Amino acid sequence: MTITQRHLDRLRLGASPWRFPPPEVANPHGFVAAGGDLAPETLVTAYCSGLFPMPLGRRRQIGWWSPDPRGILPLDRLVVSRSLRRSLRRYEVRVDSAFVEVMSNCGDPRRPHGWINKAFIHAYETLHQYGVAHSVECYDDGGRLVGGLYGVSLGGFFAGESMFHHATDASKVALVALVETLAEVDGALLDVQWVTPHLASLGAIEIPRSDYLDRLTRSLEAPTPTFARLP
Repeated sequence: MTITQRHLDRLRLGASPWRFPPPEVANPHGFVAAGGDLAPETLVTAYCSGLFPMPLGRRRQIGWWSPDPRGILPLDRLVVSRSLRRSLRRYEVRVDSAFVEVMSNCGDPRRPHGWINKAFIHAYETLHQYGVAHSVECYDDGGRLVGGLYGVSLGGFFAGESMFHHATDASKVALVALVETLAEVDGALLDVQWVTPHLASLGAIEIPRSDYLDRLTRSLEAPTPTFARLP
């Protein structure tokens, strides 16, 4: 039985009706294929195959991507500055307390390069109900949601999809909490897809796709972190 099938069986999902090309056929921009849907079985299959979805062009067709090189954040290389250490004491961190609200903030159309539309929010909310997608939130002293992130968790693999903040360092504090939880699992992998200057400042690096796919396979076979342990 394949790793993908084991994860589908664990979630009591059937096979996806779509067959994805291998990641190696991606063009220089990382684009692999267009079409398909955002059903839970399709998303699980894609992530287990090293692919992730984003809307494609103005028609908002679904595109599937596998960039080379691939961005990851090594769990032992997270950069925690002195100011960020002070911010760790400033916010209350919760997990899965406001998943849709986090996604909606990440998808704010006023943000540059915003791509998270209603179809994606609905699809990942469904994954959240299956226990596959998680959010990490930061709240200020007044109980206001001021930052967070969300992503997909399969075994020891976590695909960080997006983050937002409305207060200084709030998204970074959520990331620190996520990294601390993933670090409890031997072989865990934090995928960040593409490395931006912001992510690079936090310790993200680029690795060849072939290396990424090897690490992905090992992480999918690792235990699933207990997100409820987040502080």
